[in-house]
Amino acid sequence: MKEKAIICVDDDEAILTSLGEQLKRCFGSKYAVELIANSVEAIDICEELIAEGLEIPVIICDQKMPQLPGDQLLIQLHKLYPQTLKILLTGVAEAEAIANLINASALYRYIPKPWDETDLLLTVTEALRAYEQKQQLAQQNQLLLATNQQLQESLSLLVATLEATADGILVMDDSDRVIRFNQKLTDIWNISDVLGNESDKNQIIDIILEQLSQPYSCYLDHKEVEFSNNYSILELKNGKVIECYSQTQKLQDQSLGRVWSFRDITERQKAENLIKQQAFYDGLTGLANRNFFDCYLAETLHKANESGNKFAVMFFDLDRFKTINDTLGHGVGDILLKDVVQRLLTCIRQGDLLCRWGGDEFTLLLPKINSAKDATRIAQRILEILHPAFEVNDHLLRITSSIGIAIYPEHGQDADTLVKNADAALYRAKEKGRNNYQQYNSTINSQAQTLLKLENRLHYALETQEFILYYQPIIDVISNKIVKLEALVRWQHPEFGLVSPNIFIPLAEENGAIIPIGKWVLKTACAQNRLWQKMGITPFKISVNLSPRQFQEKNLVSTVSRILAKNKLSPSCLELEITETTAMQNTDLAKSILIKFHDMGITLAMDDFGTGYCSLSYLKQFPLDTIKIDQSFVKNLIANPEDVAIVKAILSLGQGLDTNVVAEGVQSQELKEFLTTLECQYMQGYYFSRPIPGKEMTSLLLSGSGKVGDKFNVFSGVGEEFS
Repeated sequence: MKEKAIICVDDDEAILTSLGEQLKRCFGSKYAVELIANSVEAIDICEELIAEGLEIPVIICDQKMPQLPGDQLLIQLHKLYPQTLKILLTGVAEAEAIANLINASALYRYIPKPWDETDLLLTVTEALRAYEQKQQLAQQNQLLLATNQQLQESLSLLVATLEATADGILVMDDSDRVIRFNQKLTDIWNISDVLGNESDKNQIIDIILEQLSQPYSCYLDHKEVEFSNNYSILELKNGKVIECYSQTQKLQDQSLGRVWSFRDITERQKAENLIKQQAFYDGLTGLANRNFFDCYLAETLHKANESGNKFAVMFFDLDRFKTINDTLGHGVGDILLKDVVQRLLTCIRQGDLLCRWGGDEFTLLLPKINSAKDATRIAQRILEILHPAFEVNDHLLRITSSIGIAIYPEHGQDADTLVKNADAALYRAKEKGRNNYQQYNSTINSQAQTLLKLENRLHYALETQEFILYYQPIIDVISNKIVKLEALVRWQHPEFGLVSPNIFIPLAEENGAIIPIGKWVLKTACAQNRLWQKMGITPFKISVNLSPRQFQEKNLVSTVSRILAKNKLSPSCLELEITETTAMQNTDLAKSILIKFHDMGITLAMDDFGTGYCSLSYLKQFPLDTIKIDQSFVKNLIANPEDVAIVKAILSLGQGLDTNVVAEGVQSQELKEFLTTLECQYMQGYYFSRPIPGKEMTSLLLSGSGKVGDKFNVFSGVGEEFS
C-alpha cells in the first residue's frame, strides 16, 4: 500500500507549524504531513513526492502568499492531480478566489482563518473520507468492468463490498434501472426491505425523490442528460442532510451506468452551522457580530472604491448602561439590551447592517447614502426611538445613547480609520452631555490626544501638588444661612489650566488614580476644617464625596478614623457622600460600611439621587441623614411637569424617612423660589455661590458678611436645622 501524505502550504512559518502540529496529532499515525513554506516550490515538491511513491489525498493551502496566491496554486495542482482534494485557508471570505477555484472544479472546502481546530480536523477527516470514497468508487468501476469476464466472482465481491461500506450505495445501469443497492441505503432513506422484484427496485428512485425538499437536486431521474462525476448536498423534508457522490461507470468509451454514494451528515451540518453562527452572530441579541461587520465593511469599501459612492459608519453605545448592570444585575441588563435592539431594528433601512460590537456598544453600517444628512437623520431617529421608558421586570428604565458618525471618504478611506474616527466622535458626544450624535471632525483627534496627556499626568499630579480643593455652600433658604460646605476637587494643570472634574474624575476612576486622590481630598478637607476652627470659626460640617472605587476599599473606615484623629476633628464635623449607584453595587457591603460611619457620628448623604435604581426597601435600611436631588431633575424643573413630580416625590420621601433633602444645581432666583413653593428647605448651586478656593472661603467665613452675591448670611452656629 502506498504511503499517503497531507500537503500544507503557507508562507507564514508560525501558522504552518501550528497547522502541521494539529494535523500530525490527529492523522500522523496514518499519513505523513509535509509542510511547504513557498507556494512556487510547492508544485516541484509535490512532483518529487509522487515520484517517490507517495499518494497525496489532501492539499491544504493559504490564499494570501506573495509568490503565488493560493487559488492559482490549487488550480495548477488540480490540473496535475485532479483526484487530490484541495482545501483553501483564507482570513476573509474572498469571493473572487473561491469563485476561481469553483469554476476550475479545484476546491473541496474553504476554511476561514483563524480556524477552529475541531472544524479544521473535521473538514480534513471528511476530505480524507471523500478521497477514499472516490478511490472506492474507482475500484467499484473496475469491478464492473471485470464483470464481463468473471461475472459470478465479481458480483459476489461487489455485493460484499457494498454491504461493508458505511455509505448507502445505489447502482443504476445506463437505462436508469436500479441493479444494486446495499442495506445502508435502505437505512438512510427509510426504505422497507420488501423490495424484491425489479419493479420494486425501481420504486427506490420515487421514494428518494419524494423525501427531498428539492426533488430534482440529485438528478436521479435523468433521462437524456449526460452527467460527469459530481457531488451535492441534499436536504430532506424531515430536516436531514445527505451528502451525495455519483460517478459514471464506463467500459472503454461506453457508459455502463452510474454509482451513487449517500451519507447522512445531519449532525456534522448542525455543528458547522453552529460554528458559523457563533463566529458571525451575537448569541444574546442575534445581531451580526464584530467579525461579520468587518467582512461587510471590507465589501462595502471595495464597492465604494469602484463606484465612488458615500457610506457611513456609526458607532454608538448606551449611556450609563453599566449603572443598570451594577444595580439591577446582568439579567435585567441583558433583557434591556434585547429590547433596545428590537427598537433599533425599526430605525434602519433595508441593506443597512446593525451589529453588536460588544457589551452595550453597537455599530451601524449605512452602505448607501447621498450625504451626511442621511446618517444624521437615522441617528436622530435612534435617539427618539430610545426616549420612551423600557419596562423590564417591573422596573421602568430610561436609556439614552451617544452616537459617533464617520463618512466615507471624508473621514477615512480604510476600515480601521473609519471605525476609529466614528468611535472618537462617539466620545465627543459623551463629552457634550450624552444623548446626542456627533460627526467626526479633525479636531476630535487632538482632543483624544489631550485626554491621553491628562490620563498620563494624573499619576503625578498629587506629587506635584496640582490638586486644589474648592468649597460650595449648602443653604437653608428659610434662615438664609450656610449650613455646611461641600468639598470639591479641582485640577490646576500646568499646561491646560483648571481642568473640569467632569473630564478628569472619570479618567481617575478608570485608571485607579481616584483612590489616592480621594484620600487626599478627605485629608485636606478635614485639615482645612480643623484650621478654620483654630481660627475661631464656629465648627461646622464639610461634606466629602466618596468615589465608587474608594468606597470598595477594605480599609476605608479605618482610614477615615485615622484622618479624623490626626486632625483632632470631631466626626460630627464630617459628612460623607456616596451616589445611588455606589450603594447598590453591593448593598450588604454598603449597609455595613454606612452603619459603621453612622456609629462613629459621621453624617451620611446620598448624592445624585434619582439617577440610579435604588430600591426603597434598601433605601430605608441605609442610615442616611441627607438625600441630594440630582441637578438633572432641577435645571428644567419649571418647564417640565415630569421633573416636578419627581422632585415632589423625593421631598415627600425625605419627609417620610425623616431625612433632609438638598436640591442641587439651583441656578436662578426663579428656580429657588419655585423650589421654595415645593417646601424644599435646603439648596445648593451657582445662584448662591460657585465653588470657591479655600482662601476665598476663609475670607468669607471670617468676614461673616455674606459677600457671595449677598444671597445668604454666613452661619452664626453649626446650623441647628442641619446638625
